[in-house]
Amino acid sequence: MVWAGIMINGRTRQHVVANGTMTGQRYIDEVLLPHVRLFRGAVGDKFVFMDDNATCHRTLAVQDCLDSEGIQRLVWPARSPLNPIENVWDALGRQVTGRNYPPTNRNTLICALKD
Repeated sequence: MVWAGIMINGRTRQHVVANGTMTGQRYIDEVLLPHVRLFRGAVGDKFVFMDDNATCHRTLAVQDCLDSEGIQRLVWPARSPLNPIENVWDALGRQVTGRNYPPTNRNTLICALKD
């Protein structure tokens, strides 16, 4: 899984999550606390978080974490074309598959994502 954030004036770095199933707890430990909390702190009280409604984003533990960190979440349907990050993922996918030498394994995919 790859996580990234976008905002009006820029974007975050991409974070590649290690192999395995993304659970609510892994999402908290590997994305929310080290990345989202950081941006929430930098932006302040006007920060609003929007995710793509993947199953691992909808657990009670995730909601409890967001509540405890004071992070307000916008509610959107899963894979909604109105969610701006879906357009980013589409463009990134086209960029990666359109390379002269498309990725053939995890390591080359990670390198392609970071280019």
